Formats: sequence, C-alpha cells, structure tokens
Amino acid sequence: MVTIRFPKWARAVAGRALIALIIVGALVTSGWILVRKPQPAPALPAVAAAQAEGNAATAAGPSVLEVSAPVQAQAPQQQGASELEKWAAGLSGALDIPERALVGYATGELTLRKEQPDCHLSWVTLAGIGKASSDHGRYGGDSVTGSGALAKALGAVPLQGAAGEAASEPRGGPMQLTQQEWKRAGTKGDLQDIDDAAVAAGRVLCAGGTNLQAGLGWWKAIANYRDSDLFRQQVLGNAQLYAALSLAPQTASAPSVRAVRFALDQLGLPYVWGGNGPDAGAAGFDCSGLTKAAYDSAGVSLPRTADSQFRTEPAVPGNQQPALGDLVFYGSPATRIHHVGLYLGNGLMINAPQTGMAIQIATYHVAGDDYAGAGRPTG
Repeated sequence: MVTIRFPKWARAVAGRALIALIIVGALVTSGWILVRKPQPAPALPAVAAAQAEGNAATAAGPSVLEVSAPVQAQAPQQQGASELEKWAAGLSGALDIPERALVGYATGELTLRKEQPDCHLSWVTLAGIGKASSDHGRYGGDSVTGSGALAKALGAVPLQGAAGEAASEPRGGPMQLTQQEWKRAGTKGDLQDIDDAAVAAGRVLCAGGTNLQAGLGWWKAIANYRDSDLFRQQVLGNAQLYAALSLAPQTASAPSVRAVRFALDQLGLPYVWGGNGPDAGAAGFDCSGLTKAAYDSAGVSLPRTADSQFRTEPAVPGNQQPALGDLVFYGSPATRIHHVGLYLGNGLMINAPQTGMAIQIATYHVAGDDYAGAGRPTG
C-alpha cells in the first residue's frame, strides 16, 4: 500500500490503513466483534484514481463534482413580488435564512435565468456564498432590512464558521464582493443591497459562458469568486444542505439535519487524534469525535469510536442510498472499522480525514475503497 502525505487541503488518492478514498480538492476508529456484512454501495459515478489525478493542475472539487454540481433545489418562479415573498416565507425558517435575504438570492437566480439561461445559476449557490460571506447579512449583529439594504454597511469580514479566515483583499456587502467584481458585473445599485449584490455575484459566477450545472464548471466558478479552499468548501456544503431542505423543509429540525449543520460549521478545523473539538479544549476533531459531537449537538448520544458507532447504530440497507446525516463507515466489519464520516447528500460526506488535513467535504465512496456501509442514528 502506498501512503501519501497531504497538505491541509489535498487532491490525490488517500492511503489510510485499509481505506483508499479519493479526496479531491484544491480543496479535499474497536470493540468486540459483531459481524455486519459489508454493504454494497448504491450506484454512483465512480471516479478512478487515474482520472482524479489527471487534472492536478486545475482546481477541482470532490470527485463527484466532476460529474454533477449540487443537486437541484425547489426553484422560485418568475412571478410578482408578493409571490416571491410567499415562496421565501415558506422556506426561510427551515433554511435559517432571513426572508429578505432569500428573496435576494431568488432575485439573482431569476435575473440570470433571463440574462444567461445557459449558466443555470441556482439560488442555493448564491445562498451558500451569502452564508459563508456574512451569514446572510447577520454578521456582527447586522441585518437585511425590508428594502434589501443592510442596516449597517459591511466591509471585509472573516469567513463564517469555527475555522474562520480573514479576507485577503478589500471586500464588502452581504456577498463580500470586491470593487473589481462589482465593476465587472456592471451592476447598478448598491453593493450593500442584497438584491443588487446577489445579481452581481451571479454575473461574476456566470462570466465567460460558465455552465453551473456541470460539476467542474460550478467548482471553478466558486474558485474564481474567492480564492480560498475554506470558502469553496463552505459554499458547497451549505448549498447542498439548502437544496436538500428546500425539497423537504419539514425535516429541518430532525437530529440528522442539526448534526449536519454542526459539522458544516467545523469545516477547516484541523484533524486532531482523539480530538473532541474546541469546546473540549482541542484544536479540532478526529473522525469519530466529529460525528459524536455533531449528534451530541442534536441531543443524540453516540459511542466515541468509529468501530463502536458502526456496531451500535442501525444499519442502512445496502441497496439504499445513505440519507442526509447518516454515518458512513470504512474498514472491515469482521475486524475493525477505522473511519467514519457524515453523509451530506449527492455522493458527498463531511469528515475529519487524517493528521495534517482539515475537516472537509469529500466523495464518500469510489470503486476499490473499503466502504463498509452506513448507519442511521435514532437517538
């Protein structure tokens, strides 16, 4: 077995004990034996290692993004303002996005749908950017007013989440656009207004004939918007979550969704062997420390190690795709499970991979890895 050393964010094939996950990105534990049969993974686009390494010079996302972008969401319709407001009101609580900000993201999609229909911009991408950039205009106690403008003008702010990350260049507004991006978008209006800023952000993303339905096109557009691995990961994770919740808003308060929200907030923190996170005095988490803390935050107690989580949580039938918040396991059911992640949907998981790497989103299963099945915590 070849062991490859990784930087904090990595793009290569990970040799980790028995696991060989494709961890792609400019972006990228034992107990008595209770045998559970390995679960065949549902059909997914398997990306060979050679293919993943073939584009090493370009910024790519987790390997499934080489096939598809974040899943499609409930789309707003081109109707009057009152209908758009009703649409936003129906989703705002489930998504934890202020109604007026959600109207702004929908306005961005609807505008670009007319201007550049082949771009296929979705409001969930804009919402992912808004969350990572300013927590939808709520950074520092700010808010989006009824007119769409921020109550207080917002300059450059650090990326949201536990890891944080200061802006490396002057930015402003709810979408944290640079003046160059604002000018390039040719948007008339106010950088501090969510409608104007969302339209400008959409034009930046769609520039050059980009097709955001194509995985690599989507990923490169996010990379061009802000050159930050953490930013790309946050946008991807939150856009994926918003898409899923828009189709099933009644699940927003489920422990599985709350666990995923917690895990997304930890993106960028370091892997720490035995780590239980900053609240427990550690800089970061190990794999099972992350999944346990995520479910603890949702009121569900899990065992501490990956192996014990595998042997105690109800198994997802092997012919079923994991669902949002399911635990995905790696190793040998007959001997030892050595790794666990949290399923995000669309073939992706959130995990703390190994020493020297950050908590990040990765493809959850590829041909030849030692995926052992999924578990569904029930509390």
